[in-house]
Amino acid sequence: MKPTIYIVLFLGLVFAKLSFAQDIHFSQFGASLLNISPGFTGLFDGDYRVGAIYRSQWQSVPVSYSTFNMNGEMRFKPKQLVKDMVGIGIIFNNDRAGDAHYGTTQVYLSGSYIFLAKPDSSLIMTLGANVGFCQVGFDYSKMTFDRQFDGFQFNQNSVTGEQFNQTNRSFGDINVGTAIQYILKHKHRFTYALGVHHVTSPVITYQGNDLSKLNFLFSNYLGYSTPISERTDIVSEVLLTNQGKNYELIPHLSLKYYFSRVTGQAILAGACFRTRDAVVARLGYTYKTLQSGIAYDINISKFTAATNRRGAFELFINYIIRLKPGFIAKKRACPVFM
Repeated sequence: MKPTIYIVLFLGLVFAKLSFAQDIHFSQFGASLLNISPGFTGLFDGDYRVGAIYRSQWQSVPVSYSTFNMNGEMRFKPKQLVKDMVGIGIIFNNDRAGDAHYGTTQVYLSGSYIFLAKPDSSLIMTLGANVGFCQVGFDYSKMTFDRQFDGFQFNQNSVTGEQFNQTNRSFGDINVGTAIQYILKHKHRFTYALGVHHVTSPVITYQGNDLSKLNFLFSNYLGYSTPISERTDIVSEVLLTNQGKNYELIPHLSLKYYFSRVTGQAILAGACFRTRDAVVARLGYTYKTLQSGIAYDINISKFTAATNRRGAFELFINYIIRLKPGFIAKKRACPVFM
């Protein structure tokens, strides 16, 4: 199956041109996998997974904004399937920026088909899609304009000279994606995912025309982890996204130290680098099926004159629920759907 993996990776990178991303994003992107690709739906070891992540950015400047995500998902095996499974999930995103409270609210229903390519779960492939309802808009009453200043004072009742046909826009959205997880020699874990977002190119405009379309967003995720000692793993990830003329590249490298591999109790420390924008310090903690993490962005872009290098604070938590012990094969490369 190696040629298949290389082909999918090549196609994903071809789609990903170089420029800054425009959609909702997180520095701890591995904590919000369903926003990367619907192919991640149900790709975990358990019956249910729930999670949330919060990001607060640029509080030191007038354009501060916050982003919040919650998601829940489950996987199950229909009676008609011999070995494969199905995943379903729900995603909620909310983003708010600036004094005018420009915001984005998204609700997606997600589904995937999980193909167990090898009985020992060393190779898993998925195909997924999600359908959602989105709303974007701003509070016009909180905006001010030059014409409202008469040279001496501000008059809120003055004519602004601006006109909007509407201040909120709602639309449907469709995203598709795939994911591949491969375990080599019982210890090298590779994960690749491709997400194609906004396939219907929805229109976002407040002037009553169809000139402002939401561009396709291509997400490419590549992850690798392996033990390097009895108690330590190395964890690396790369996220490359492209939307229109913009791109975002985030490589991540961390060390994960286990207090106990039996219980999964461990701490993780490392860093990300968002090209041309920020260096991100990351710290995480895991115990059994609980994952949590905290991150802080140190701004290094030309915006440092306003931010004084202060970027974003981010916090996440994920939890997997297992209703009953999973099947353990005699020869097994890894926990199924980890």
